[in-house]
Amino acid sequence: MKTDKDRIRKEIEDLARQLRYHDERYYVLSDPEISDYEYDQLLHRLRKLEEEHPDLISPDSPTQRVSGRAVEGFSEYTHRRPMLSLDNTYSYDDLRDWDARVLRGVGREAVEYVAELKIDGISISLIYENGALTRGVTRGDGVVGDDVTTNVRTIRSIPLSVRTDAEKKSRKGKAQPSLFTDEQPSAMPIEFEVRGEVFMSNDSFRRMNEEQAEKGLPLFANPRNATSGTMKSLDARVAAERRLDIFCYDLLFEGDKPFATHHEALEWLSRAGFKVNPLSLTCASIDEVIAFCNDTGERRDDLGYEIDGVVVKVNNVALQDELGSTSKAPRWAVAYKFPARQATTILNGITVQVGRLGTLTPVAELEPVFLAGTTVSRASLHNEEQIKRLGVMIGDTVLIEKSGEIIPQVVKVIESKRKGAKLRPFVMPRHCPECGEEVVRQPGEVAWRCVNSSCPARIKAGLKQFALRRAMRIEGLGDSLIEQLSSKRIQTDEDGNETRLEPLVRDFADLYHLHERRDEFLALERMGERSVDNLLQQIEESKSSDLHRLIYGLGIRHVGERTAKILADNYDSIDELMQANEEKLAEIHDIGAVVAAAIAEWFREIKNRDLIERLKRVGVNTERKTKKTVPATVERKFEGKQFVLTGKLSRFTRDEAKQMIEDRGGRVTGSVTKKTDYVVVGEDPGSKLDRAKELGISVLDENGLVELLG
Repeated sequence: MKTDKDRIRKEIEDLARQLRYHDERYYVLSDPEISDYEYDQLLHRLRKLEEEHPDLISPDSPTQRVSGRAVEGFSEYTHRRPMLSLDNTYSYDDLRDWDARVLRGVGREAVEYVAELKIDGISISLIYENGALTRGVTRGDGVVGDDVTTNVRTIRSIPLSVRTDAEKKSRKGKAQPSLFTDEQPSAMPIEFEVRGEVFMSNDSFRRMNEEQAEKGLPLFANPRNATSGTMKSLDARVAAERRLDIFCYDLLFEGDKPFATHHEALEWLSRAGFKVNPLSLTCASIDEVIAFCNDTGERRDDLGYEIDGVVVKVNNVALQDELGSTSKAPRWAVAYKFPARQATTILNGITVQVGRLGTLTPVAELEPVFLAGTTVSRASLHNEEQIKRLGVMIGDTVLIEKSGEIIPQVVKVIESKRKGAKLRPFVMPRHCPECGEEVVRQPGEVAWRCVNSSCPARIKAGLKQFALRRAMRIEGLGDSLIEQLSSKRIQTDEDGNETRLEPLVRDFADLYHLHERRDEFLALERMGERSVDNLLQQIEESKSSDLHRLIYGLGIRHVGERTAKILADNYDSIDELMQANEEKLAEIHDIGAVVAAAIAEWFREIKNRDLIERLKRVGVNTERKTKKTVPATVERKFEGKQFVLTGKLSRFTRDEAKQMIEDRGGRVTGSVTKKTDYVVVGEDPGSKLDRAKELGISVLDENGLVELLG
């Protein structure tokens, strides 16, 4: 016999199911079945029942989308599988060259591709556990992102839960397509991940800027900036008001791609209730891809949202794994970027900037011009060779373009505008504009570099990287303070006599001695007791940062955040890394010869080795906190071998199995290819077992793996 509580629970469940159904009809399918008033009445009834019975509120209830308060800050989350960026192409010739590399890489005459719109938004990872949304994470650096779950839950086109087949019925009782077929995985995994692009429609963008103007607040330059700013808001109510949207483009089951093709993953996402862009196409050749790019370019202004190109992916997942990735981007995918937005203006002058690696970069100082949503007054000229190729002179009228870069580029001189203009040629300085030291250009390179490691410009840029959140996380160390700390100072005594003082900070290690010079620190502009103490506390806390943060913060050429993490995964301490030679470094997966040479060269420098010793003396951690504990008796018998794990393992978890294989020198990949040596199968192995049999690859059950492990 049902109680009143049972009836209320049933009504709450029915209301939630109806509202989820109508959310999908409206936000995902753009085909609503009821009026806004009817929807609001359902939501009002559900909210009333939940207020009266708070113990019956479920985390995926439609009422739980909008947070009622701001959060204190975003925590970090490490992606289970890196969210890599994409290499860009800007012409069809480049696209054909990429196609040729793909064909050579897999040894085939033809490969099937999937072409999708490149949405101009920000990438997001959605993590579901037992069918419920538990976390939304930004791409971040590709390895670590910000947990923005509170904001993600406000996006109506993102399901808070994914229904099982039994629940996938409309309110009219019509059965929906099954999530799985005979050829596809037979059960929902405990954890799965959906990746997509969060964006703001043009209508929402216009409406938001109108509201900003009415309130006397700054306007956003374009929808992408608005999206990024909204996702960084600590108050989820802001995200809810701005009506963000999403298109989903990738799927992972417990870290692996579950289907044989990318197209099947998109179909699954659509059946599961996720919003997938309908304007994608499976193409049999690169010619079909180019035709799709042409068609998309012609209709981009009619879409209602911003795109900046087309993403092209190899459809076959096994071939994706065979092609692999560099440290930054997959080789099996590429972005074709549409021709950039352009404008003409006057080049008033050229200044030269010095980066943290000593690279001299000429920058065009322009007559301000409005371009693609922002006012542009500077543009990159890249290097001396680029200036010569363009034939650009100071005083020229130039064509500039903005194609996704933060700083636009000068692409052409309008020679017809030269008549009567006062022109001056630009000469690249042969001495550093910051320190006066002679600059050099290595054979085969186009960039001039200042090799003086004590150059103020290099020190400032290096300190900025060292202090980054992804590095040593000294967030109070901003540009203005770095300028003061690393510049010479003038001290005036009571008699008016001036004394020139050396900079307080000349390298990273000097930061950790600032507490000894607190009075001088306090004498800097805008530095009070509290701000000084807060910064000194951050500097002290940074000493305990993990090894990969230190490696990234050092600013070694070619070593980004992901490469730093890879190095820290392979070496237990900075001392071990310092002793590694180029050959050993190049053997590490995703490092390569060029990066290995740069790392070895950095550690060969006496000044750099001395810097490491000084950092160690002041207490900066130079060891990995979580070290691999591989018994000395374990033989690295799997060197050069590739394994694939599939199905449910019973004797140990996948992570445990992976660790044991890697401890013995092996590598675990996600897909079965001709490079795979062993496929380890558990219960319900799926298509990977069939692929292994097709390629004649050795198949092991768990007992076989244990025996092989020894």
